[in-house]
Amino acid sequence: MRTVDIIAAKRDGRELSPEEISYIISGVMNEGPKASVKDYQLAAWLMAVCWRGMSIEETACLTDAMAKSGDVLDLSEIGPFVGDKHSTGGVGDKTTLVFVPLLAAAGLPMAKLSGRGLGHTGGTIDKLEAIPGFSCDLPVKQFIKQVKEIGCAIAAQTQDLAPADGKLYAMRDVTATVASIPLIAASVMSKKIAAGANLIVLDVKCGLGAFMQSEADAIKLAEVMAEVGARLKRPVSAVVTDMEQPLGYAVGHTLEVQEAVEALQGRGPADLQQLIMTLGALALVKAQKAKTEAEAKEILHELIDSGKALAKLKELIVAQGGDANIISNYELMPQARLKKELKVPGNHNGHRGHQESSEKVWIEHIDGKKIADACKLMGGGRAHKGDAINLATGVVLSAKIGSELSLGSTMATIYADSQEDYLKAEKKVFEAIKLSSKPVKCPEIIRAEVSV
Repeated sequence: MRTVDIIAAKRDGRELSPEEISYIISGVMNEGPKASVKDYQLAAWLMAVCWRGMSIEETACLTDAMAKSGDVLDLSEIGPFVGDKHSTGGVGDKTTLVFVPLLAAAGLPMAKLSGRGLGHTGGTIDKLEAIPGFSCDLPVKQFIKQVKEIGCAIAAQTQDLAPADGKLYAMRDVTATVASIPLIAASVMSKKIAAGANLIVLDVKCGLGAFMQSEADAIKLAEVMAEVGARLKRPVSAVVTDMEQPLGYAVGHTLEVQEAVEALQGRGPADLQQLIMTLGALALVKAQKAKTEAEAKEILHELIDSGKALAKLKELIVAQGGDANIISNYELMPQARLKKELKVPGNHNGHRGHQESSEKVWIEHIDGKKIADACKLMGGGRAHKGDAINLATGVVLSAKIGSELSLGSTMATIYADSQEDYLKAEKKVFEAIKLSSKPVKCPEIIRAEVSV
């Protein structure tokens, strides 16, 4: 078997065999001069895949080979169902912080391995580090022990799980081959399978604040990941959700932890609550904890109303060395030096989307990416792996698309550490929010549900 022949086969549109795919991944994992697949050959193969695509069978074989390129956790001792949840990334996405303790409180063990963000804002691990003392670096044995004892754990993904994904992604990033549905699906699913859970819930974002901007592409990605999961005997449920505007109101690490706490107290934003209930109901039905989604949602609402879900979050924080007092005292987390409100301007000339002054205005659109850019300008995101993140800064919206506002009322609040940072963020937030003199319909957060 020769690498050049496998590249040529995919270039010409032939479906690759499991053996050929395994040969590529094995060759990539060999280090240095022993590597049977050189970097330039991997780049050529990735471009051929990006151009020609992959069948579901090929994508499942690629996923399996990548998952087996390192350690694969065995969580069978925890119970018949162990849940995991993954989001394809979005602005203000604090879903994991609510979802994991809530589902654990419902009796579904949650073994969640998460990553750090690379881009506009941080990832789940970055958000959790806003909680003083909270440690995401759990050895595998401790991770499993904690899930067995309290029903949940959230830890940083280790390099020993699906290491081939890291090698492929590094090459995809510099060869313009990131935007390939089979490669994205294999990347996500290989890490989920290596992490050991056997009940996987996926939140696939679409819109300006997401990686998949097209709803059709997001649905296709969700379908492929669900089918791959089915072929590898890992049940997958996927929801395609709106990410034109940020999820919830808060964007920024401390601010998102606060909003997650409020959601577990039943005071969270409507879109976040709807997403949590939809994802949670799918998981509970799959885990045979409820017969219908309606019954599952009743269970989840009761856990929030009774305080059991919030108590599970406290238990999770304490188990991982964090200070659970942040739940009642947010000031224990990093705080920005400046807090300034952005008002609806009295004279809208020059403000995108609204040219005439009126007593009432409606939010027509919020560009999630620009809100994220505002946070990044204040240090809330990283350009390179390892960059430090400012956990205190961020933006809290006062209203979402479809909301009615009065002239001079607050559109958003910016949390910054300097006047200079504030002014840079202010410009971006003003660019992000488009106003209208006419009523605007509120968009649906759930675009589609996919399950195999």
